[in-house]
Amino acid sequence: MAPKTKENEVAVGTRPVATPKSVLREYAEALIIAVLLALVIRTFVVQAFKIPSGSMLPTLQIGDHILVNKFLYHFRPIQRGDIIVFKFPQDESRDFIKRVIGLPGETLEVRGTQILINGQPVKEPYAVFSDGALGSSGERDRMGPITIPPNRLFMMGDNRDHSMDSRYWGLLDEAKVKGKAFLIYFSVRSDDIPTDSSLGSVAYVLVHPSLIRWGRFGHLVE
Repeated sequence: MAPKTKENEVAVGTRPVATPKSVLREYAEALIIAVLLALVIRTFVVQAFKIPSGSMLPTLQIGDHILVNKFLYHFRPIQRGDIIVFKFPQDESRDFIKRVIGLPGETLEVRGTQILINGQPVKEPYAVFSDGALGSSGERDRMGPITIPPNRLFMMGDNRDHSMDSRYWGLLDEAKVKGKAFLIYFSVRSDDIPTDSSLGSVAYVLVHPSLIRWGRFGHLVE
């Protein structure tokens, strides 16, 4: 047997040492993982939306930023009173938010400011009424009775005389529902911001913190 040499001892008795990752590579991997997680969460779990109009006043105000639960309806059916975000049937590139009023299989009728479901009046403490262009048409004063077919919903805004909803564009296909609104995480008086740019809006709010509605942070959407 050949005698061991120093070179043999090094070759036999040691293992390759892993080269440590560079700091840049570690940051890059962490960023990629964070982006993938954010995309998964946004697609399947929770998504943020901004309220652009007053159709859901007083429940939701212009400038409220809300979170929408996108997986809830995989575990329970849609219920009357749920406030949901959905693709606008007449332009699916736009998202609308309204309250569920009528469910599949129900008979719905509108009599003035009163909603009847299967002939029985529905209590709606969230609904408000006022004079306005939509209300002056008289269309909301009398509608139905109609029977809601399977997989369809009758949607209305809480601000009844200023809401373009199922009274005008018809029933909503449940397949267009994105999720249920559940939390206000930020709110700002956006009507007072003189720019539509996202970055410009953020900068303006930072300089004018009085525009922030601190009292609405963390409110549940009901």
